[in-house]
Amino acid sequence: MAFDREDATFKVLVNAEEQYSLWPDYKALPAGWREAGKSGPKQDCLDYIESVWTDMRPLSLRQHMDGQAGR
Repeated sequence: MAFDREDATFKVLVNAEEQYSLWPDYKALPAGWREAGKSGPKQDCLDYIESVWTDMRPLSLRQHMDGQAGR
């Protein structure tokens, strides 16, 4: 399986909810996802995701909660 290969090249993807994913670089992007600008070895991509995805809540939930806090 592509995700099990440590020697494969991956891309970091992000969706409209600002959720991140690892994706094999040779596969077509799945619908609803775009490249986040990082590619390379699996661990490098995972490290990148860990550094940028600091709030696991979907964007819509964060926006909703921010709106509730202002009331």
